[in-house]
Amino acid sequence: MTDAQPIEQRAAEWLEHRAFARWTEEDDASLNAWLAESIDHQVAFYRLEFGWDRTARLSILRTGLPQPAKEKPRDWTSRARLMAAVIVAAAICAGGAYEYLRGPQGTAYATDVGGRKILTLADGSKIELNTNTEVRLATDEGARKVWLAKGEAFFEVHHDAQRPFTVMVGDHKITDLGTKFLVRRQQDGMTVSLVEGRARVEAIGTDSKTQMADLEPGDVAHATHASVSVTRAPIAKLETELGWRRGVLIFHDTTLAAAASEFNRYNRQQLIVTDPAIAKLTVDGTFPSSRVETFARLARDVLGLRVVNRGDRIVIGR
Repeated sequence: MTDAQPIEQRAAEWLEHRAFARWTEEDDASLNAWLAESIDHQVAFYRLEFGWDRTARLSILRTGLPQPAKEKPRDWTSRARLMAAVIVAAAICAGGAYEYLRGPQGTAYATDVGGRKILTLADGSKIELNTNTEVRLATDEGARKVWLAKGEAFFEVHHDAQRPFTVMVGDHKITDLGTKFLVRRQQDGMTVSLVEGRARVEAIGTDSKTQMADLEPGDVAHATHASVSVTRAPIAKLETELGWRRGVLIFHDTTLAAAASEFNRYNRQQLIVTDPAIAKLTVDGTFPSSRVETFARLARDVLGLRVVNRGDRIVIGR
C-alpha cells in the first residue's frame, strides 16, 4: 500500500506555498510535474484543495464578510488556519478520496425496477443495463469511461488499444482488453464475470498485487475494499447468469431464499420466505423475471408450501 501521510504532507505544503508565498511560473510547473507523478498525488492535492475552498466559503457565509482580496496576509495565524482546514478536509473526505477526483460528470442513464436498456456507443460498443441500474458515460470527446453507480450491466466492448475502455465501480477500475463482461455492484464491492476476451480489475490508489487481477474467460472476480479474489466458473454458468438479457431467470439447484431474492430485484411485489428451513429447499427451472406469481404457484403446487398474496408482498411459509 502507498504511504499516504508523506503525500498528504507534501500536498499541504504545496497549498500553503500557493496561498501565502509569491507563486511563480516555475512553481506552477513544479506542482504540475509532482501531480503527474502519481494518481495518489492528484487525489491528495485536489481533496485538500477542495476542503480548503469549502472551509473558506463556509467562513465567509458565517461572518457575512466579503471575500478576501487577492493579496493574502503572510502571518502564522493565517498559516495555522490553512493547516487546520487541511486537517479537517482530510477527516471529512476519509474513505472517499477518489470520488472527488474521478467523480462522474457525464450523461446518466438508468432503468427502473424490472427495466432493461441497451446503450450503443459511437465506437460500436454496447452496454446493457439490468434492473434498477444507473450508469454515467463520460461526455469528453474521445473518452471511453463509464461509472456504474448501482445495479448490474453487461458490456460488449469494441477494443481500441489507443483508447482504453474503463468502467469505474466505487474504488475499483475495470479495463477492457477486448472483452464481453458482466459487472454487478454490491454493497461491499462488486463482482465481474468475464465471458469473452480479457479484462483487468484493479483497486485505485494501491500498489498491492492482491488488489489487481487479469481475467480470462470463465473468471469471476470478487472485489471488496480489502482485496480482489478470482474464482473459475463454467461459461455455461455465466450464460445462465445472463438470462436476464432475455427476460428470464434461470435456476439450477438454487435455494428458495436465493431464488426469491433474485426475483425481488426485478419486481416491486416482493417474495418473503418466512421459515429458515424451507428457505433451504432447492428449485430448478426457467421463469420470466416479471412473473413473480408464477414462481409462487410453483412453490405452492410443487413444494407444497403455503402462499399468501398480500398485495405488495407474497408470503411463502408452511
